[in-house]
Amino acid sequence: MSKPLRACLALCLAALSAVSMPLLAAENKSQAEWIYPVIPGFGGVHPRQDLPVRPDPAKDYRIFVQVVSAGKDPAKVNGALVRLARLVNLMGYAKVPPEHVHIVAVLDREAMLNSMTDQAYRQHLQQDHNPNLPLLHALKAAGVQLMICGQALAEHGIPDAAISPDVTITLSALTDFAVYGERGYSFMQL
Repeated sequence: MSKPLRACLALCLAALSAVSMPLLAAENKSQAEWIYPVIPGFGGVHPRQDLPVRPDPAKDYRIFVQVVSAGKDPAKVNGALVRLARLVNLMGYAKVPPEHVHIVAVLDREAMLNSMTDQAYRQHLQQDHNPNLPLLHALKAAGVQLMICGQALAEHGIPDAAISPDVTITLSALTDFAVYGERGYSFMQL
């Protein structure tokens, strides 16, 4: 086989690989099984029994989550909140009892808008409703303590009445870090 023919064949094989690999990955992803052990419909978990690092059901987990991302489309559920739901579902999947999972999430910066009532969301973001409210309600029902920074509300002129009753207004996200750090909570940012 000539050198130019080998080069052409190599290029063709490389091109075929470049096209087929993403298709195979997409096919595998679409066939993946997703379950929702604690929060139905949000934060799906792909079951994996074969991995060595997983939460221990006998341990207590204290996690302080700072949610700062608001998502790109105010008409859709915030992906950072969906990841928070995945954290809850992962703990459930690992069979960690709810009384051993202590998650506190502060909606900070742009994410604070996700905690608004439908009326306030309409006024501030010109959307018919806040698509995050069902997820916030489900997170609270699953035991996640949801909070919002009172200083950020004041800074942006947002009244307390504009916040969902599923979310607790605190003095400040800055002091929340200190308070929950002192209580032994690990930190995560979404």
